[in-house]
Amino acid sequence: MVAALGVALGAALLTAPAARTAEGVDSRALPAPGTTQEAPAATDVRVGGDDKQTRFVLDLTQKIDLAAFTLADPYRVVIDIPQVVFKLPAKAGDQGRGLVKAFRYGLIMQGGSRIVLDVKGPVRIDKAFTLAATDGQPARLVLDLAATDRDSFLRTIALANKPARPATRNNEPPAKDSDDPRPLIVLDPGHGGIDTGTRGLDGENEKDIVLAFAQTLRDKLTATKKYRVVMTRDDDTFIPLNERVRFARQRGAALFISVHADSLPKREGQAEGATVYTLSEHASDAEAARLAESENRADVIAGVDLTAEPDDVANILVDLAQRETKTFSLQFAKSAVNELKSTARLHKHPLKSAGFVVLRAPDVPSVLVELGYMSTRDDLKQLTSPVWRDKTADAMVQAVDTFFGPRIAAGASGRGR
Repeated sequence: MVAALGVALGAALLTAPAARTAEGVDSRALPAPGTTQEAPAATDVRVGGDDKQTRFVLDLTQKIDLAAFTLADPYRVVIDIPQVVFKLPAKAGDQGRGLVKAFRYGLIMQGGSRIVLDVKGPVRIDKAFTLAATDGQPARLVLDLAATDRDSFLRTIALANKPARPATRNNEPPAKDSDDPRPLIVLDPGHGGIDTGTRGLDGENEKDIVLAFAQTLRDKLTATKKYRVVMTRDDDTFIPLNERVRFARQRGAALFISVHADSLPKREGQAEGATVYTLSEHASDAEAARLAESENRADVIAGVDLTAEPDDVANILVDLAQRETKTFSLQFAKSAVNELKSTARLHKHPLKSAGFVVLRAPDVPSVLVELGYMSTRDDLKQLTSPVWRDKTADAMVQAVDTFFGPRIAAGASGRGR
């Protein structure tokens, strides 16, 4: 970057000598998980510059490696680092400066964190390096960006920017367990890690609310001893949407339940109550279409480039199998609505359909349950209530029993002969 930026931003942002060689430059792979030492922490962040040149600086408790790359449509810069504890000021990232509009950060997988910068236009990563602590200054991660034209930006992506896919998590169960005849249910708490989901009226994160509900539901289903139950995530980890679908399919799931909590902008009015969604390419109404579009942007929020993903649905099963799966999905959705009405406030139209990515497994009956609206005070009070969570999870267990009951009974009868 030109000397002017080094002088103006070096003093203002680094507060330490800037004449250092670049270290830990983009390795085109996710950094290795941390060692047995205490995880490094990010303690402060600064952004400075203008619409031509911008510097991003992250203060750290120790030096780390990094991998940085760019993505288009929308324009983003992604920084992958080992797992870090983010101790940044409240609302850090809500507003940027210079080329950076805003940024977000969080866990992307066990052992790895991610920072995603939303940028105003095509940019070039001029420098990406880390500095060890010295002269009373903390360790720092430094990213220098320079404005460029779209053709150059896309050429850079085509030549070099191929982000590695998230590694398989250590706590994943084996693909299939043919020795256990019980139906396998996959619970999918939405969002996680860098993707917080929607925010509640008092700052609550959707990702935390739906994880707590899914964990309660898992425990109750497991206690019946009728089902095997696994979760796409059981901690604050981001899982790409297609990975959630693949997770269920590879394990031969008999039912996939994705759990979310909606939010409605003030200008669009107020809504309340739970809704159960099934897959349809044609949304049942405008609200369903809006929600599906919002939920399907999770991978964009996390900086995942989906352009290279294979179409895992279109080329696998024939239309007949897909129709059968949709029929089973609708059967469970109706059962869930019927049971939820006894314990939870329901939306005025509780059964809907839309094109959610996570419901696209052609051979796994799948539903997406919106537990309520975090933008509505009464709903939010319920969503954060352990008593409500317990009662609503009981209703979902009953819906699962109704859905699988005939098959479980038939299986037991067959084994008894």
